[in-house]
Amino acid sequence: MNVLRRIEAAIFLGAIFTVASCKNSQNEKENLMPRTNRLINETSPYLLQHAHNPVDWYPWGNEALERAKTENKPILVSIGYSACHWCHVMERESFEIDSVAKIMNENFICIKVDREERPDIDQIYMASVQAITGQGGWPLNVFLTPDCEPFYGGTYFPPTKMYGRPSWTDVLHSISNYWKQNPNEAKQQANELKIHIEKISKIQQTQGKLTPTLLDSAYEHSAKHFDTIHGGFGMPPKFPHTMELMTLLRFYSRTKNEGALKIVEFTLQKMANGGIYDQLGGGFARYSTDEKWLVPHFEKMLYDNALLSRTYLEAFQTTKNPFYKQVAEEIFAYILEKMTSKEGGFFSAEDADSEGEEGKFYVWTKKETEEVLNKKEAEIFNGFYDVTEHGNFENGKSILNIQFSFEDYAKTNKLSTAELSQILKTCKQKLYAIREKRTKPGLDDKIIVSWNGMMLYSFVQGYNIFQNKIYLETAKKNANFILAKMTQKSKSTLKTYLFRTHKDGKSHLNAYLEDYSIFGLALVELYSATGETKWLVEAEKLAKTMIDEFWDNDEKGFFFVGKNHEKLIVRTKDFYDNATPSGNSVALDFLLRLSTLTDNKTYKKNAAETLESIVLVAEKYPGSFGYVLLTTDFAIENPKEIVILGNENKEFLKALYSDFYPNKVVVLANNFTKDDEKIVPLLEGRTKIDGKTTAFVCKNFVCKLPVTDVKDFEKALKN
Repeated sequence: MNVLRRIEAAIFLGAIFTVASCKNSQNEKENLMPRTNRLINETSPYLLQHAHNPVDWYPWGNEALERAKTENKPILVSIGYSACHWCHVMERESFEIDSVAKIMNENFICIKVDREERPDIDQIYMASVQAITGQGGWPLNVFLTPDCEPFYGGTYFPPTKMYGRPSWTDVLHSISNYWKQNPNEAKQQANELKIHIEKISKIQQTQGKLTPTLLDSAYEHSAKHFDTIHGGFGMPPKFPHTMELMTLLRFYSRTKNEGALKIVEFTLQKMANGGIYDQLGGGFARYSTDEKWLVPHFEKMLYDNALLSRTYLEAFQTTKNPFYKQVAEEIFAYILEKMTSKEGGFFSAEDADSEGEEGKFYVWTKKETEEVLNKKEAEIFNGFYDVTEHGNFENGKSILNIQFSFEDYAKTNKLSTAELSQILKTCKQKLYAIREKRTKPGLDDKIIVSWNGMMLYSFVQGYNIFQNKIYLETAKKNANFILAKMTQKSKSTLKTYLFRTHKDGKSHLNAYLEDYSIFGLALVELYSATGETKWLVEAEKLAKTMIDEFWDNDEKGFFFVGKNHEKLIVRTKDFYDNATPSGNSVALDFLLRLSTLTDNKTYKKNAAETLESIVLVAEKYPGSFGYVLLTTDFAIENPKEIVILGNENKEFLKALYSDFYPNKVVVLANNFTKDDEKIVPLLEGRTKIDGKTTAFVCKNFVCKLPVTDVKDFEKALKN
C-alpha cells in the first residue's frame, strides 16, 4: 500500500527529529500523586490495571468516540489482557510515564480495550495490524480515524528505538503529525484496510461433500509438521494444538492408524513432562518459548486448561494409560483450588508475572529446595525435576521439568517405583506449601461464558469417565451460576440471551456467537450425563437465540456478533480455529448434537449448510480448522444414539465411557413422561425389559435389540 509506505517514512523521519527532545524523558522523576482516569469505573481487571495511568484512558464507548469526532482527533486504541506479559512491560515503560502520557493526551483520544471482554473489537483491529505488519499479538496498538477506521498500528513499541522497532514516542509524534498534515491520505489508507477486513472476514464458500478424505488430509498435515524429537507441531513458540490432537484421536479411532496415536501420545507426554506444565500445582501455561516445552510464557489461561484436560481425558479413554488420567485430575484440582469462585464461576487467568518479574513464582534455585527438603529428598527431587546449580532459566534458577522415565530413574537410584513415588509426593507437598507463601501472580477473576463452557464440558467428561461426583457437582454449580447470573430470559419467545462477562456481582456486555455455542454444547453434555431434561431445555433456548441473532440467511454460517449488537465498521464471521475453537465451529457441533437428540430439522439444516460450504477450504488448510474437523468426524460417522433406562446404570455407564466413542449422544432416563418424549423423541416407545436397566444402541433412529446385560451392551457399542 503506497499510503502505508508514506506513513512508515513519516515515522522514520519523526524519529530523527524527536530523538533529541525525548531521549531523557524516560528517566524523569514522575509525579507520584494518586490519580485516576475513567477506567476506574470498569470491572475488567485489565482495564483497572490502567486506571491509575496518567494517560487519559477511556473505555470503548460513545463518550470517547463522540469526542474524537467533535475534536477531529485520531483515536488510539490499545488492546490487551490482564495476563499479558508484554502489555505490562509497555505499561511500565510508556503508559505510566507522565511525559509520554502528555503526548498521548494532547494528540489522541486514547481508548483501552480488554480483548477478552471485547473480542469483536480485537478481531477487527488485529486483522488490520496483520495486514499492515504481517504479524499480530498483544499489546495491540491501533490508530483510527474519528470514524473508527484503522490507518496504522502495531504491537509492542519500546521506550527507545530497539529490536528493529521505532520508539513509542517516535510513533506518537509521527502519527500525530501525519494526521494533521495528510488527513485524506490517512482516510484513504483506512478505507483500503476496511475493504481488506471485510474481504477476509468472508470465507470463500464452495459447496463440498463430507467424506473421510478430509480427515485423511488432516492426518497428513499433522504428520508433516510433527516434531519427532520434542513433540508438538512446527517451530517455537509452540502451542498445545489441542484440537489437532483431538482430531488425530478421532482419526485413530476410525482407522487404527498407529502413526496418529503416536503423534498424540508423544506430544502429550512431552508437554506434561515439560516446564509448560506446573509440576507442583498442576495446570498448563499458555505456550512454550522453545521447542522443548521447557520455558513457558508463564501465564495460565482457563481455556487452555479446559481444552487440555479434555484432550488428556480422551487420550486416557483411548489408551488406558494412567498417566493421562493423572494429568487430567491434576488440572481439575488446580481449577477447583485456584480458578473457581464460591458461586461456581471459573476465573479467566493467572498472570505470568509476580513482583514485576515473569515466572518468579514458579522457579527454584538448588539452594531454595535444599532449605526445604532433607538431603536425600533434595538429591532425589532435584535430579528428577532438573534443578541444578547453574539452572535452566534466568539468573541460575530452574524451571521444574522431567527428563527421565519414572521407572529408569527409580532403578538408577535403587528405589522401587512405589518408594520413588512417595518421596516425590512428599517433596512436592513441602515445596508447594513454601511456594504458596510467595507473592502470587495476579488473578483475572472475571468470568467469561465461552471459557466457562469449555471448562464445564471438561468437568462433565471427567465425571463420565472417572465417576467422580465432585466433578459433576462442579459442572452443575457452574451451569446454574451462568443461567442465574449471566442471562436475560425472554418470556414471549422462549429464548435466552447471554451476557459476555461477570465480575464483582455485575454481568454486562452482549455475548458473542462463541458464548452461545460453547455454553450450549456444554449444557447438552450435562443433560447426557444426568438425564435431567432441564439442561436440554436451556440448551434449546440458547440455540433458538443463536439462530435468530447470528445466522446469515444470505451466505449461511453465523456472524461473530448478533444483529442487535453495537454497529462496528464491519460485521465479521469467524470460521478459523486458533487457541480456542471459533464460534462457528462449535455451533456446528452444538446444532448437530442437539438435532440428533431432538430431531429438530432446522438445527441439522443450518449445521449441514455451513459445514458443506467450508469443507473444501478446511481440506486445503486443515491446520486452521481443528474443531471443524471434529464436527466433520461426527457428521460423517452418523453418531450412535444411546438410550439407557433405569437407575441402576453404573456398570452400563462404566462400559460406555471406559472406551473412546466420540460420535454419540446419550439419553439417561427412568420414569419419563409424554412431555419428555416430545423434547427427546429418542425416548418414544422405550420401555425396560422385566423392570431391569435396559440399553438401546441406535443409528439414524434405527435400533439394535435392547439389552439388559452389560457385556451385550459392550458388543453393541463396538459393532
